[in-house]
Amino acid sequence: MTVAAFTVAVLSFYGVSLADMAVFGAYLVFCLAFPGVLLIRALYDGRRTGAEEIALGLTLGYAVEIFAYIAARALGKPLLVLVWPITVYVLFLSVPRLRRHWRRVARRTVAPLWWSWSLALLFVYLIVWSAASFFRTHALTWPALGGASVDMPFHLALIGELRHHMPPTMPAVAGEPLHYHWFVYTHLASASWITGVAPVVLLFRLAMLPVLAAFLVLIGMTGRRVTGSWAGGLLTAGATIFVAAPSLYLGTNGVFTWGGVADLGWTSPTQTFGSLLFAPVVLLLLDLFECRRRLGRVAGRWLLLGVFLVAVMGAKAIYIPLVGAGLVAVAALDMLRRRRPSWPTLVALGMTAACFLYAQLVLFGRGSQATVVAPFSYMRTSWQELTGLGVGAEPPAGSVLGITLVYVLCWTVTWCGVLGLLCRRRLLIRPGVVLLLGVGAAGLGAMFMLEHPARSQLFFLWGAYPYLAAVTVYGILVVLRRGQLPPRAVASAACAGVLFAYLLPVVCGVRVPLRPDQADALLYRPYLVLLAVVVPVAVILVMRTGVLRAAALMIVMFAAIGLPADLHARVLSTVEDLTGNGPPAAAGPATPVAVPEGALIAGEWLRAHSDPDDLVATDAHCLWAHQDPCDSRHFWVTALSERRVLVEGWMYTTTNLSRWRPGLLREELPFWDSERIRLNDAVFRAPSAAVVQRLRDGYGVDWLVEERRADTSPRIGDFARLRFRSGDYAIYQIPRP
Repeated sequence: MTVAAFTVAVLSFYGVSLADMAVFGAYLVFCLAFPGVLLIRALYDGRRTGAEEIALGLTLGYAVEIFAYIAARALGKPLLVLVWPITVYVLFLSVPRLRRHWRRVARRTVAPLWWSWSLALLFVYLIVWSAASFFRTHALTWPALGGASVDMPFHLALIGELRHHMPPTMPAVAGEPLHYHWFVYTHLASASWITGVAPVVLLFRLAMLPVLAAFLVLIGMTGRRVTGSWAGGLLTAGATIFVAAPSLYLGTNGVFTWGGVADLGWTSPTQTFGSLLFAPVVLLLLDLFECRRRLGRVAGRWLLLGVFLVAVMGAKAIYIPLVGAGLVAVAALDMLRRRRPSWPTLVALGMTAACFLYAQLVLFGRGSQATVVAPFSYMRTSWQELTGLGVGAEPPAGSVLGITLVYVLCWTVTWCGVLGLLCRRRLLIRPGVVLLLGVGAAGLGAMFMLEHPARSQLFFLWGAYPYLAAVTVYGILVVLRRGQLPPRAVASAACAGVLFAYLLPVVCGVRVPLRPDQADALLYRPYLVLLAVVVPVAVILVMRTGVLRAAALMIVMFAAIGLPADLHARVLSTVEDLTGNGPPAAAGPATPVAVPEGALIAGEWLRAHSDPDDLVATDAHCLWAHQDPCDSRHFWVTALSERRVLVEGWMYTTTNLSRWRPGLLREELPFWDSERIRLNDAVFRAPSAAVVQRLRDGYGVDWLVEERRADTSPRIGDFARLRFRSGDYAIYQIPRP
């Protein structure tokens, strides 16, 4: 209740009404969590805490809601999505064998009080970080809303598209297919229909909070399942939130530390939603690999696995390849040990392969979304940012190798706990451990081997964080138990690691990005110093305590540097800001002064006075502060009106991404259909009856949304009827013959 009250207070402070919170909370409980819990009790037996059961039930509720809403929206009756929870309630009330699931099961595991409060505090941290980094800078009212991160209107536009159309297309470019992982927008569209809460409030304030809470609980459950201890589960959850490549630099460390749950929680709802749906996939596989029951006793688990695999397939593209890599690793282990894969491995691989093929052929239209194989491209990008030379600079081969070795060292430090399993090598070949290591290896491999113009290859690594963290924590606990180290020695090693994390950046004094007069060899100084210190320390420890205990102490020290590396970087950055030694504030997104007036009111008016199938033309294509060259990430007309547009922003379209090549900026590529864009812009710059007729008859345009600019013609009203004006926006309706 304390955490709930704190959450309500934070949301109230940032503009969410108590009525919206109440109706959204009721929706979560009665339309998602409660029916989901009933299904979990019927299909997935076993010991778990109350929080874990609710988290599993909520996650299953999200998954089933996706399929129910797709069917309901395709029938043109979106509120038919409510049939699924009602059906569950009716079944569990009317079928005698199911009625017992209304009562709590006797085999409930009681969590220690410290465990519950620790998870609650981790969630409080996420709320505080959400408020400080997102709520504070993302208002709900115009014009401050217009200063949101550039991707937020795109997310909002897709919610509007899923509210009114099934199957969805790219709303900002009429007729363009939507080859994207769009299932999270299905959930948000469903939630907006059921609750009546505005999509912007759901996206900017409410929807991701229960997703983050359930994800935290399920990752703690995964860690507990892998390590066999409450402490291991908590450390896994904490590491998932705070892990990063350890940066030993001062200044802007985002190239090393940005990403993960805290940074992506709101700005990438696809990643957040996908990470939650993927967590039960891993839990179910762990159960199935280690379960010795007959098929009839685990049929419910297989059914749930299929549901979650299909749900995560359309929630985030990275997770099916990740789990596929993990299953291939398990199959390879089976081949080595038994000369044939086990039947659970083969069945899971078959289900995963089917999802992968469907996703590639149907959801993603056989496209790669501008992802290409380009080994060490991220190392080149990192060198450009760390040196401050920018996109056009080409690093020497030696510099690419140097940055690659820095990254290898960083991730070795962070995940070195895995080596602790070597002291009991049989644990390394547990199918569950191999599965998680396969997921982690695929994530790291994608970072090193792929390239994407928005660095989206990193999502593979970020998606693997929780599972690498679980195996790392498991190795640490195993080696500590085997080494029988006293608590004082373990605490001293951890404190030494923390001390290194804060002292080395200060002592070495390497600030990034480097100044123009500084050589890039300076980037290696803090990591060479780290090696110069820890190597003799390790030798001394081996001589004094033996190999096993020395290894345990070094692993603990490195884990204290790497597992909370994101937290270390934030603390150092905060201290620098408070002492006035931090970098100057960078130019952020468009400020309210630069945002045109009246967009929100104009969008709401158009939504209320037009049909969802109406088509809009607009002269707004470019971000307000990036008109020349045009940055084609403008989506506000689509986002606020929930209407399809002939041409607005085209950066994320399949056609635009298919034209991208390394070295180009995808947001500055021109629109490919010159005739369409010429006619679209002519109606605002040089309107005529012929142009209006061609837009109406040739493309089906019904409305014109004008964003006032210097080259806009005052004669638009001569050929279309002015219906509404708000600030810098005017809305015209094209008359029908």
